[in-house]
Amino acid sequence: MTKARKMKLAAYLIGTGMHVASWRHPDSKPNASIDPSYYKMLAQIAEKGKFDIAFIADSLAVNAESHPQILNRFDPIVIITAMATATEKIGIAATASTTYNEPYTLARQFASVDHVSGGRAGWNVVTTADATGETALNFSRENHWEHDHRYERAEEFLDVVKGLWDSWEDDAFIYNKESGKFFDQNKVHELHYKGKYFSVKGPLNIARSSQGQPVIIQAGSSEPGQRLAARTAEVVFAHRDNIEEAKSFYKELKARLPEYGRTEDELHILHGISPIVGETEEKALQKYYDLQKLVDPYEGLKFVSGYMGNVDFTKYSLDTPASEVEFPPVNSIQSQFTEMKKIIEEENLTIGDLYTRFFGAARRDGFVGTPAQIADEMEKWFTEKAADGFMVQFPLLPDGLNDFVNLVIPILQERRLFRLDYEGDTLRDHLDLNKPNNQFVQEDRTNKTVSK
Repeated sequence: MTKARKMKLAAYLIGTGMHVASWRHPDSKPNASIDPSYYKMLAQIAEKGKFDIAFIADSLAVNAESHPQILNRFDPIVIITAMATATEKIGIAATASTTYNEPYTLARQFASVDHVSGGRAGWNVVTTADATGETALNFSRENHWEHDHRYERAEEFLDVVKGLWDSWEDDAFIYNKESGKFFDQNKVHELHYKGKYFSVKGPLNIARSSQGQPVIIQAGSSEPGQRLAARTAEVVFAHRDNIEEAKSFYKELKARLPEYGRTEDELHILHGISPIVGETEEKALQKYYDLQKLVDPYEGLKFVSGYMGNVDFTKYSLDTPASEVEFPPVNSIQSQFTEMKKIIEEENLTIGDLYTRFFGAARRDGFVGTPAQIADEMEKWFTEKAADGFMVQFPLLPDGLNDFVNLVIPILQERRLFRLDYEGDTLRDHLDLNKPNNQFVQEDRTNKTVSK
């Protein structure tokens, strides 16, 4: 019997929230991004709501265009480790760059978190989108690598990491005190990887976890990004301007999977939304306007500038037509830049419109309203296959997360769109993903089972 399709939900946890002015809200805690107890609390609230994933993003540089919440923050792997100790079921995932890391170190870090959490870890694979080049200067480089170069390196990086995660077979460590045999030498494997970018012997000095490997997450939507996702990703975070574009992306990415011997249910596409919940539509809109009133227009424009290449929007008056701005070639998030530029060309936007138009936490859309209205919109996107679920980016934390868990989740559960409780222990269990076979072991791949 085919298992009924259920929404997948990830909670995007960032300080006081995704809205650029959330830190100024009367109910916010401005230093939340460096408070471990605060992040533990957020993870516990998300777990109460039965979310699949509590997610922490990252950046490796500080510049004038940075969102205030990322100017002062912990390493995300440290935070998800703390969150793992404060929760029992929810998956915990973090961003880490393939451009500014080494595979062995990163493989060991995420494998360690996977053990600490009991098989609940996920890695958001990024090549680092850096329009200003600031990150390169923090890593002894003069310039940020070109887009396609970064993805080529990422392909190798992932192969190395996944190979290292398979260094030890599941039953390699036998701990036999009588014989003095700590492990079975026939069940440990050296990788001996040699490629264009990496030469890694292995093995990794940590065993496989209960879910086999951390879940691979990605967000790239460019051609190289989609190719990498189709080959390796198990969750993809997506942002599209409307439901029709989201449906088109969903269909296109899923259609790429058979090329790599994969099926549609082996990759979940989660669309980014920024819900603001109110008991009435008027109350929801008031919450929205209260946040908007806190925005310094030019602070919002600095944030936009970070996504549009080396363009300083703050030098223009707010009523300047955005179509008059000249954009240099971009070396950051190409798919997002292309979409934003297309909207600027097609719509009569002014410079002052840009932050509200482009960033979900500042947009008034179908996800600002009553619990039922938000559930309706989510159900539409889900049932029409614009998404398998949602990356929920709350404009204001913790209030937005509390409202969503207490008011929206029960409606989704009542409609049988979302789980009533966790049915397994690992992140792969929650996402209905099979435990990966060890690539060094010959197994019957027709008899894959979900780890329990």
